[in-house]
Amino acid sequence: MKVPLIEIPIATREGIFLARYSENGLAELKFPQVGRARAANQEKAPAQIRGWQRLTEAALKNVLSGRAPKKFPPLDLVGTDFQRSVWNALRKTSCGKTKSYGEIAVAIGKPKAVRAVGGACGANPVPVLIPCHRVLAANGKIGGFSGGLDWKRDLLAREGIKI
Repeated sequence: MKVPLIEIPIATREGIFLARYSENGLAELKFPQVGRARAANQEKAPAQIRGWQRLTEAALKNVLSGRAPKKFPPLDLVGTDFQRSVWNALRKTSCGKTKSYGEIAVAIGKPKAVRAVGGACGANPVPVLIPCHRVLAANGKIGGFSGGLDWKRDLLAREGIKI
C-alpha cells in the first residue's frame, strides 16, 4: 500500500515550489506553476516532516541564490537502480560546475547509456536539489530540463555558468 504524500509549499521570490514528503523523506519537489492551489499547511504535518521542510527550504533557497546547500533532508527517491545511480552521480557535481550526459554515463560505469542518463535526468523527482540542471549535451549546448529551459539557464546563471 502506497503511503500518501504530505505536500507543503515553499514560497520563494521565484514562486511557490511544492515539496512532497513520504514517511521516509523528501520524495518530490515541483517547480512553481501558475494557478497552483496552495498545499496543506506545514503546521498540520508531523514534527519530523516539519524539520525536513526547514532543511528543504534552506537547501532550495541556497541553490536559488547560486550557493551549494549546506544540508539536505533525507531523500525518498522512487526509481530504478539505474536512475538512482544517475541521481547519486548528479549530487557529486559541484555548484558552479557542469558535466555532460556522457560524463555522467562514464561515472556510473555505463558509458554507452548516454540517452538513458538523459531519461533519468528527466525523471529526477527532486530537480534543483539533485542538480540535473548542471548536465549539458556533449557539445556544451544546454540539452533538456524537466523544469523548462528557462529555469535551466537561470539556475546555471545563478551559479556563474554561462551557456
